[in-house]
Amino acid sequence: MDALVKNLLEELNCETVFKIPVLGGIPVSESVVVTWIIMAIVMLLSLILVRNLSVEHPSKRQVAIEAVVKSGHDFFSDIMDGEGKQFYFYLMTVMVYIGISNLIGLFGFKPPTKDLNVTAALAIMSIILIQTAGIAKKGVRGWIRSFKEPMIILTPINILELFIKPLSLCMRLFGNVLGAFVIMELIKLVVPAFVPLVFSLYFDIFDGLIQAYVFVFLTGLFMAEAMESED
Repeated sequence: MDALVKNLLEELNCETVFKIPVLGGIPVSESVVVTWIIMAIVMLLSLILVRNLSVEHPSKRQVAIEAVVKSGHDFFSDIMDGEGKQFYFYLMTVMVYIGISNLIGLFGFKPPTKDLNVTAALAIMSIILIQTAGIAKKGVRGWIRSFKEPMIILTPINILELFIKPLSLCMRLFGNVLGAFVIMELIKLVVPAFVPLVFSLYFDIFDGLIQAYVFVFLTGLFMAEAMESED
């Protein structure tokens, strides 16, 4: 059990890799460096995959890419009833980032999503986007009036949701990623060495992708609620 506590503390500890010699030295944490690596991977893959695109004679690679993009577009269109199309690609990007972040641990890196600062930043960006979408759809006055729905007595609760929603998005992502680590460590303590490999396929791969799906699904759902037209 002491080993589990030690490993857990190591996972929660986000080390400073280096400091930028500006304004007294801005610390750059491990999660930020790994995020830069993920950004580089995504940018490199994007440059490779979009080369030699053709309208008249699309390659199999191009058809596959277009199918993936269209499926993502249709997914968010179904959730948001066709509203907020300008936000679809942001949500797809977040899903790709979280998915890769949760999988990158397989290559020896610490997933950025194990840093509470990262999940909090993602949640805050999402909730700002949600409220922005609501204001763009209803206008400032309509957005303010929406806090009185369905009855004025619920206004304090609706205002409180502004803080509850980002907190729930943040803690759900962080808690599930960290919870998977704890479960895997417990399994390693009580079963033979080869058994955890089976569970690792679930917690390190499938569960990581599920968490990316859930995060953007809830963001899209909250955004759809924010853009609901008044009756």
